[in-house]
Amino acid sequence: MVKPAPAARNTPDSPPAATEMKFETALAELEQIVQNMESGRLPLEESIDAYRRGSELLKYCQQKLNDAERKIQVLEDGALRDFDPASGETQ
Repeated sequence: MVKPAPAARNTPDSPPAATEMKFETALAELEQIVQNMESGRLPLEESIDAYRRGSELLKYCQQKLNDAERKIQVLEDGALRDFDPASGETQ
């Protein structure tokens, strides 16, 4: 019988979850992952791990950019109103 893989946890050796990072930090890590993968020097398992991490970071960065774009679109009468990304509503 095969045991399911344990849930991912932050350990001293694991990187923080993308959602715990600043956008700029996540983007810099994503850029580094892309460079490492493009170099072709990563072993197969490391490439797979890098791809997974890169996918997580990409999704996070895209969401942050989408949220920022929606905030900008909410401009009314020259004033930027707060936007709640969870509800999609302006406040």
